[in-house]
Amino acid sequence: MSVALETTNILVLGKGGNLHQQVLASFPLCDVTEEDLTQNPQFSKLLATLTQHVDKTGLTVSLKTDLDRAEQKLQSQKRQWLRSETLHRGLQEMIQEFYVRKHNTTVPPDQNMFYETLERCLRVTQCARQLDPSSTTSQDQLSVLGLTPQQVVQLLPSEKNVQRMKQALPRQLEKHLKEKCLSLLSYYQPEWENEIDGLKTSKACHLSTLLDKEKKRTELLKETCRENTVLLQRQTQLYLSELIKCIQLFQMLILDHRLKIQTDLDRKKLDYFEGKCELVLQKIKTEMVEIQLDTYSPDTVSAHQKIREKLESELKACKAEKQAVELKLSSFEILGKAFEALADEYCRLRQEIDMKNWALKELSQYNEK
Repeated sequence: MSVALETTNILVLGKGGNLHQQVLASFPLCDVTEEDLTQNPQFSKLLATLTQHVDKTGLTVSLKTDLDRAEQKLQSQKRQWLRSETLHRGLQEMIQEFYVRKHNTTVPPDQNMFYETLERCLRVTQCARQLDPSSTTSQDQLSVLGLTPQQVVQLLPSEKNVQRMKQALPRQLEKHLKEKCLSLLSYYQPEWENEIDGLKTSKACHLSTLLDKEKKRTELLKETCRENTVLLQRQTQLYLSELIKCIQLFQMLILDHRLKIQTDLDRKKLDYFEGKCELVLQKIKTEMVEIQLDTYSPDTVSAHQKIREKLESELKACKAEKQAVELKLSSFEILGKAFEALADEYCRLRQEIDMKNWALKELSQYNEK
């Protein structure tokens, strides 16, 4: 039965893209795209079923009801507190303005008595509440300096002054609040400041309505901005996903094109480098020829030729002398070991003669000094 009911609800919501759009509209805070719902139809059906039981924020119907009831109760208590807080601050502002006016000008005695009585009543009442927190909390509090609320209440002004103050208070408070409303009206619409008091008072009566409309318009704009932000995020995600796909496709095309032209490109590079190397070799040969031309002038070449001829003649003489010495050595080798001993003895004697000649030379130099 429940399955049939859920199926009926899904059919009521719609099919295909219409169903996906309604699901996305029912869950604006859910980070899900229409593509995700298309790829996961069971998940889409589950979300479509949940739309019958939860709201856009994800709260169930019963929890939303309890939350609204608690919100209404909280708003009621807020209004009560704001009403009393507004009156209390208004009275304090009246007292402050009185003291400022008293400092600058002379005030009548009746106003002086009124504001002194009002200030004293406020202070005594505030101190009594501080000493008796039972009205706001269930906990006991230690007394300050051993005082009790009854002792503090005895400091109130006389009953006669209090009654006079109460009779004049509504009129003075109304006058003060009216001035506050007119100043707020001038702040909200500065062009109304120069109009007559009657018209300003009439417009001030409608100020709350104007502010409520302005507040509702602001909240509507915030909600629209929030929805546009969610829509922009989804569109950004779709755009980024499509952009990534395009980039991947572009990379594949670039790679394919690069592989196709890489062979031709390498061949052209090889031909270019071969031509460049050939050009460099020709340039080196040209530089070598220029260096040779700069180094070997005609006079230098003729001088080198003469030097070459002289060296070749000396080389021929050395070769002839070498052949003569080799013939002598070959004739000496025929004599055998006896000649080798004589040659060693001859070498030893030559060394001794050279050593003694060097010693005689050094001795003679020493004697001359």
